[in-house]
Formats: sequence, C-alpha cells, structure tokens
Amino acid sequence: MMMARLACWWTIFRIGLEERLVYRGDFALGTLMRFLPIVTQVFLWWAIFQARGLNANWFLVGEVATAGCYNIVNSVGSNNTLAGYTYEDFVAYYLLTMVSRAFSSMPGLASGIAKQIRSGEVKKFLVQPIDLLGFLFLNRLAHKVAYYAVAVLPFAFVFYLCRSYFNGWPDSITLAACVASLLMSFLLGFYMEACLGLVGFWFLEVSSLLFVYMLFSFFMSGHMFPLDMLPPFWQQIVNFLPLRYLAYFPAAVFLEKITGWELLLGLASQAGWTGFFVVLSRFLYAAGLRRYSAFGG
Repeated sequence: MMMARLACWWTIFRIGLEERLVYRGDFALGTLMRFLPIVTQVFLWWAIFQARGLNANWFLVGEVATAGCYNIVNSVGSNNTLAGYTYEDFVAYYLLTMVSRAFSSMPGLASGIAKQIRSGEVKKFLVQPIDLLGFLFLNRLAHKVAYYAVAVLPFAFVFYLCRSYFNGWPDSITLAACVASLLMSFLLGFYMEACLGLVGFWFLEVSSLLFVYMLFSFFMSGHMFPLDMLPPFWQQIVNFLPLRYLAYFPAAVFLEKITGWELLLGLASQAGWTGFFVVLSRFLYAAGLRRYSAFGG
C-alpha cells in the first residue's frame, strides 16, 4: 500500500515538473525582471541615509544597471546604522527577501482552491484515490523545483554583481539554519494559503479575505522593510504572528541579525506555526467535505 502511494505521488510530481519545464521557459527572464523593483528601494534608502546625515560621502564604484542594482559604497564606514542596519545591509536584505518570497509565495493557490470548491470541481478528488491537498502540494513542489532549476543562474548573476553589499558567507550553522528556515517558509506559505482557500467551503467568495491577507502579509512579512524598524510594541505583535517567517526571518538569519537562543527559538516557533497550519488545513478540509454537496456528472 505504501509503495503504491509513493509511486502515485512520484507520478504526480514528475508530470507536474515536466509540464512546467516545457511551458515555463520564461522563468529566467522573469526572475531578472523581478529584481528591477529593488532599484527603487536601493535609491530610497540611499536618500534616507543621506537625509539623516548618517552618510556624508558616497561614491559610485560600479554600475550594474543590467541587474537593476547600483553598487554605492559608503566611504565613511559601517558604523552608521539605522535600526542596526547599514546601507549595505538594507540592499542585501532586499535581495535576500526576494529569495525568501520565491520559496514562500503561492500565487493563485488559495483562489484556485476556492474556485474548485465553488465550481464543484473538487468532487473529482472524492471519487478518485487522490488527496486534494497532497495533489496540490506535489504540483506546487514541482513548480518550485522547475522555477529554481531555471532561475538559479539569474539569481547567481544578480547576487554576484551585488556581492559587495554582503559581508561574505555566514558560518555553516547559520547557513544551515537559513536553509531550514527557507524550506519551512515553503511549507508555511503553502498551508497558510491552503487554509484560506478551504474557507471556500463556508463562503461563496473569498477574494476579499485574500486581499486583506495579502495586504497584511506585504507589511508584516518584512517584504517592505526589516521588521526591526518597528516600534517595540508593534514588534511584539508581529513577532507573535507567522507572517514574519515568510520573508523577514530567513533574510535576517543569513545576515546574522538573529543568533544564539533567539535563532533556536525562532526556528522552533516557525516549525510550530508550520505544524499548526498543516493540522488546520486537514481539519478544514475534513470539516468542509462533511458539509459539501455537488450535483451533476
């Protein structure tokens, strides 16, 4: 029984991977285009540091407009910081959040689940020996594998051009913690959005709920700015929520802004939130099926 199930899962994953490698040849170009908005962030924080008088002298040492990134180096030193971040740290942080979001973002997942419920398409999973969540998970996993198989070169190209913003590689323990956080961010992102989509068993339309979620996620995941910049009261609230693990936490771990016991506690909390949403998604799916009804062939 277990071997047959594994063979079924492998077949679903393999077909999903083959489909995406065939029709998603735009991954490489699309990845480069995704880095272009960082240009505005680079110059925004450059202007902020200049306006604060923290960095008096800047000079341009290299232009890498192809990657959408300018290597502007502070000639004063790295002691000038804002919320513990130097100008170089800010640029590195935004580059790293692009990696984090590439793992945790699940475009179209929640709305797709809600649409399947609303249209009655979900009933095919009730008459076939395939689990809805398992099927969607394997397809999303295939999507991520296909994406990174093609996009790894553009990512490497951009990070190479912007390498002066980083202080080298972190130690092996920090790097392992960052990888573990990225993998959990994928699981957390998938099951959080799956839970939102499964609400469709109770509500005919979930687009408004998804809009509110995306709005809060954009700010509270750290995608817009490092969460360290928030006032202490709001930091406590955000630190209690799972959204910080979608973008901020992996990036902060790589930059060694989170270390020691704080790092262990953060990884444990991320694992706890991931397990919570795995269980919640299963509960919502089972409860939804008990009240679901569909008609037609």
